[in-house]
Amino acid sequence: MTTIADIIALKGQPAGISAWIMVDQDRINRFAEATGDFQFIHVNPTAAAATPFGGTVAHGMLTLSLLPAMIAALIPFPDGMKMAVNYGFNKVRFIAPVPSGSRVRGHFTLLDVSEVQPARWQQVVAVSVEIENHEKPALAAEWMTQYFL
Repeated sequence: MTTIADIIALKGQPAGISAWIMVDQDRINRFAEATGDFQFIHVNPTAAAATPFGGTVAHGMLTLSLLPAMIAALIPFPDGMKMAVNYGFNKVRFIAPVPSGSRVRGHFTLLDVSEVQPARWQQVVAVSVEIENHEKPALAAEWMTQYFL
């Protein structure tokens, strides 16, 4: 925890790089169960092997859903915060598929922190999710979170 002023001072600066997260077939299958998205490219290794991907790939939304785990240790919350909520995304682009068995990590930059109502602050963070040993990132996004003080 820190002050809003300390967080504002971080604007425009890289917030850091997360730890690696494994995206294995078990995680992909559990995500399919949770969302009802059983497209074969995610859950059928035999059929997916015949695609240009050469095997199963993570759902783009699975990769997106890993952002909270990635950012947790990188950007502090303000002192006195009652709660934080996802507010949405300005932009999300799924650039490259995440092959099953890959590791991913997030690169974060704090773009903005502003008071949108009394005691309600909005943070905008640029994020790029790197796939280990791949040239292209899995996704790029601008992610908004609101803090209630």
